[in-house]
Amino acid sequence: MEHSSPQQPNSSNDYQPSPTATNSTSSVAPMTSTASALYARRAAKNPPFEAKIQHMSLKLAPLVQLTTGLVHPNFPRTLLAFWLLTEDQLDDLAHFYHQRTPCEWTQHYPCPVSWPPGLTLEEKRRKLGKFIGLRGCDTPIEQLVRDDVAKAMERSEEDIERDAAEVRRRGGTSSGDDMDEIRRKMGWY
Repeated sequence: MEHSSPQQPNSSNDYQPSPTATNSTSSVAPMTSTASALYARRAAKNPPFEAKIQHMSLKLAPLVQLTTGLVHPNFPRTLLAFWLLTEDQLDDLAHFYHQRTPCEWTQHYPCPVSWPPGLTLEEKRRKLGKFIGLRGCDTPIEQLVRDDVAKAMERSEEDIERDAAEVRRRGGTSSGDDMDEIRRKMGWY
């Protein structure tokens, strides 16, 4: 396979997204004088608003594709652009960076993620955030615990069903068999 040298983002050789991906810009448009005056007035009255605007305007360093060295055109340039990605864009980004369809390159990225079918928009956003290195995008503890409990419950139900089927197969037990079973387990001979 031929490897080209890394290209600068937004060059003419950039990756062409799938037809389902929307063609919008990922960066925030520069503020006009009216917008900046409005921002200044609101920020002066509301410090948490100013802090949120500052936080959402944080720049993100783009990842390059391992095989081509290109940056996906929809890669979010700011934190706000990350939160505005559509489901199609998230899927397209995961595919571009070899996460949606596992291949030999999938595990070579710094934080590879699994991308099974049927993920919700929230899960896709969280997984892509983890993939690009955003803090706070790990799997929530509640979900991990819920999954572990569900697995334990499934196992217990399967064990119970298997035991009940075994008892039915044997045709039930008489009281003598129960006593023999208890003696065997307790070591009474």
